[in-house]
Amino acid sequence: MSSTSSTPGPSGTSLIVTGTIGIDTVYTPSGHAEKVLGGSCTYFAAAASFYAPVRIVAAAGGDFPDSFRDVFRAFPAIDTAGLEVRPGSRTFAWGGKYMKNMDTRETLFTELGVLAEKPPEIPAEFRDSRIVFLANSHPGVQLGFLEQLTERRLVVADTMDLWINIARDDLLVLLRRVDGLVLNYDEAELLTGRSNTVAAARHILEMGPKFVVVKKGEHGCLLAHREGLAALPAYPAETVVDPTGAGDSFAGGMMGALAAGGGDPSSAESIRKALAHGTIIASFNIEAFSLERLKTLKRAEIDARYREYAAMVRL
Repeated sequence: MSSTSSTPGPSGTSLIVTGTIGIDTVYTPSGHAEKVLGGSCTYFAAAASFYAPVRIVAAAGGDFPDSFRDVFRAFPAIDTAGLEVRPGSRTFAWGGKYMKNMDTRETLFTELGVLAEKPPEIPAEFRDSRIVFLANSHPGVQLGFLEQLTERRLVVADTMDLWINIARDDLLVLLRRVDGLVLNYDEAELLTGRSNTVAAARHILEMGPKFVVVKKGEHGCLLAHREGLAALPAYPAETVVDPTGAGDSFAGGMMGALAAGGGDPSSAESIRKALAHGTIIASFNIEAFSLERLKTLKRAEIDARYREYAAMVRL
């Protein structure tokens, strides 16, 4: 990895993300934030927008405040035409409390709201999207979105332990239809029954994807690709205020870099470099609650931290 690599600007192949938009209440050892903008789609889109234009497809309820729309406007590369607001419904809401080490958290409440309803439609003008990220949701819903995107070139999905437990059959179908899967090491073990991360990731490759990214929190990530393995450390962050959205912003940085990079976005080399960008964006995201840090983030800061990270991992 070259220390002179610069951050791609917001241009490149059309990128779309489907997922959740939520209202979060978060408690951490650093403080708390009540009823702030959250959701997998939100964090992903904000992170990806530093690299490429990103289209979002998600639903919110009539309680979705105008102030949240202002947050999205702070990221000009986000196209919100696919944000469906349903006046008679409630927005997905989640509350969580992080323990002292920030590695574990307790879910205080989950209110599904619009997530219990019919998924939003993908606008006609979005259906030519070529780079697709299916953020965490029921794999049956993810498959439904996939069917609407006929020009797709690269499809990556996220999942979680809930779907592995209650919708495994749908998830296995999905894995045969996507190019890549992103999940954490606990989920990889649950899906495969293998406690070793490398063995688990390689087993997932046998289920269909060309590559698997296993997130390991402060220990970085593992890439298992049909072309080989790669491992990247996390950026050694000094300030950790709120880990919420770290995985989604990591995925956003990765997919945004792939969309902006040109060439073959599914090659092992392209993904390895993109993972570094995801790592850097996630390291900024955790420095404040909600999207507060990403709202103030400047390109020069991203480039400087990327160069620092590249120098750290070079042998």
